[in-house]
Parts: sequence; C-alpha cells; structure tokens
Amino acid sequence: MTKLNLTRRQVVRGTAGLAAGAVGSRLLGMKPAAAQDLKITPEEGASLRVTRWSPFVAGDETAWLANTKKFTEATGIEVRIDKESWEDIRPKAAVAANVGSGPDIMWVWFDDPQQYPDKLLDVTDLAEYLGNKYGGWYDGPKSYATREGKFVGLPIATIGNAMVYRKSIVEKAGFKEFPKDTEGFLALCQAIKGKGLTGAGFTHGHGVGDGNNYAHWLLWSHGGQMVDESGKVTINSPETIDALKYAAELYKTFVPGTESWLDVNNNRAFLANQVSVIANGVSVYYAARKDPALAELVADMASTNLPVGKSGKDIELHQVTTAVIFKYSKYPNAAKAYLQFMFEQPQMDAWIESSSAYCCQALKSYASNKIWTADPFFAPYSKASDTLRTNGYAGPLGPASAGVMADYVLVDMFAEAVTGQRSPEDAAARAEQRAKRYYSA
Repeated sequence: MTKLNLTRRQVVRGTAGLAAGAVGSRLLGMKPAAAQDLKITPEEGASLRVTRWSPFVAGDETAWLANTKKFTEATGIEVRIDKESWEDIRPKAAVAANVGSGPDIMWVWFDDPQQYPDKLLDVTDLAEYLGNKYGGWYDGPKSYATREGKFVGLPIATIGNAMVYRKSIVEKAGFKEFPKDTEGFLALCQAIKGKGLTGAGFTHGHGVGDGNNYAHWLLWSHGGQMVDESGKVTINSPETIDALKYAAELYKTFVPGTESWLDVNNNRAFLANQVSVIANGVSVYYAARKDPALAELVADMASTNLPVGKSGKDIELHQVTTAVIFKYSKYPNAAKAYLQFMFEQPQMDAWIESSSAYCCQALKSYASNKIWTADPFFAPYSKASDTLRTNGYAGPLGPASAGVMADYVLVDMFAEAVTGQRSPEDAAARAEQRAKRYYSA
C-alpha cells in the first residue's frame, strides 16, 4: 500500500477523532462536515466481501465498481465484489444468514430481510442519517428493509417493471394505442394472435422479477390478495378465480414455452423478434440500443405502465433490492462506512444515471436525477419506488410473506391454472394450503 493510501486510511479510521469526523467525511464523498453528518470509524485492518445480483445493464455494474474503487482509494479498505444469478441470491443469502458465514454485505430481494432479521446488523442510525439528508425513503422499499421499527438493511433500488411492446404490431392488430385496462389488453393479445402476428409472452416460470411481477399484477388487478390486513390467508376467493380465468385466456395468446421462462427469457425472445409484447425492466431497451443491427427494433419499441383492472389504479409489484450486513461480519463498521459512501450523492447519482433508468432510487432526493428525463421510454419506470405495492399485501411483512414468495406459491398457482395442470378452483385451493403453512407457523 502506498504512503498516500495509508495516510487516508489512518484519517478515516480516526486514530484522531477530530480528523475522522471532519476530514474523513469529505474523503467519503460527503458534503462538508456538519452537525448532522454521521461519523463511522471502520475497524483496523478491515476488508469486505459484497455479493450482488448479476447485472442486466452493464452501466450499473461499471458505475458500482468505479464507486467501490473510489472507496478503497479513500480508505485503504479492499472490497471484493461477487455476483450471483437473480434466482440464486435468495437461497444463498438464507444459507449465509443461518450458517453464519459468507459475504459481509449482500443485495437481497423483496422481503428477504424479513426471513432472518435477527441475523442482520441494525443500521437504523445510517438509514435515518441518509433519509434526513436525501429527502426520506420511499414507503415501499423502506417497509421491506425494516422490522419492528428498525432498519435491518438499506433499500438500494427498485427495478421498475413496465409493458414493452412493438408499436407496429399493436397498430397492425387494429389498436391506435396500447390499451390501458385489462379487458382491452386481453383483446389486443387475442387480436395479435388472430391476425397471425408475433405474439405476446409473459413469464410463468420461477423468475424472481418477471415471474413475481406478472403473477402479482394478475392477482391484484382483479382485486385478489394473498392475505387480509390481519394476515389471514384469503387467496382462495372469487377474485382470485377471476384472475386465474383471465390469465388462462391470456396464456392462449402467448408464444410457446413461457411456463418455463426465467428472468432472462423474455428479453432474449423480444430482441430476437420472437415476441412483441412483454413485461420487463428497461434492460431490454438498453440491450437493443447497444446493438446497431437492432436500430429498426429500437425505433419500433415503446413502454407503458401495466393495464389497470377493477381497482382503477396502477397496481404493480416491482422488485426491490436491499443491501444487508450480516451480524457475523468481522467488520460491521467498515461495511456501514462502505454503504454510507455508496449512498452519498456523488456516488449514488452517478450509479443511477449509469444504470440507464434500470435502477429507480430508494431515496426521494434522487428523483431529480437527469436520467429520468433523458428518454420518453423511461417514463413508466421513473416512479417505480413511489407506486409499488409490497408482495405481502394486504397483511404485514414478515417471515410468512417472505416464505410464501420464496416458495413461489402465487407464481405456481397461475402456472398450474393456465397450463391446465389444475382447474382455477383447485389451483387456488392448493395455493391456500401452501400459504397457510407459512402464516400459521
């Protein structure tokens, strides 16, 4: 290590408390030291391991790694970044939490922190500091990261979900614009199928993002819910049966194979002109723009929020990712200092912008990031953190809601019904039985 890095390291670690507070905060990319600034002194000799999900947008990873390098240069703390597939994050995080060994920090999904809150470091002081400084946390992401009034993680971002479609296909199907309600949407998909055009495709497989987003939208748009406000399982309801019957009619218009799709499949199918309507993050648009051979496709792409059902409101899940620090970490203060650095404006603004509208901010001040007005295609994604509904609706978040989602109870219910494995009534009854195992535990 160079003398310069060693000096920075000593400053930040606060062998002199005054230097750590006044100078260290500036080195960590923060605003000039003030009374409200949070001062964290990392442990001597600290190093960190961070596990995140594999990126769909290269700019996200590039910017995160660049910011991490800045942190290391400022503190001397080495940070190793590992990646896992989206589907592997949830089980591997659970193993790390329960075994007590693995990365110091991990990016997890939805209400995963509710499955093992006692294994996670309380970061309330850091969360409140960031919330006070940057306009507050959006309610949805905050609810995933808090347990009994304490933050057990920091919400990093919401991965927005929207309808992505070929304008020319919608027009050829006889529609001047993309339908805004569920009835019109079904009519569009049926018209596309009936005219022999490139069809629609939505994930009925165990896609952490796309599978869950689609299934929850189907349920909520028809007024169904997994549980009521008290946590009583209510999935076996007339509203759910209506949703299942609607989903079965939609499925008849799909391209083959969607029952086994994961999060990567609809992107690939759309870019290969095998499907014309999907529900996806902005990543598919980003990938198309990178390829000069797809310029014609890019010009024909558009996005919009998912159609509105009986509620009359935009009701969408969107996947939320939260950074958690495991209690077993040998360097909890270093881990907190790292997250503080990454959430400060110079780093967070650069990351959100580089993510090309893929990662919607969890702190309200970052809604002013210039990426959101850079392209009309980004509009449906810009308010994902503000409009999302949490997966445990309408009950409280906790181990039960997290377990039901991790077990794909809702996703499987729809897959069973649309493929004919079970009748809508039997699929709902089975989902009820599975959910009760968690909510009665």
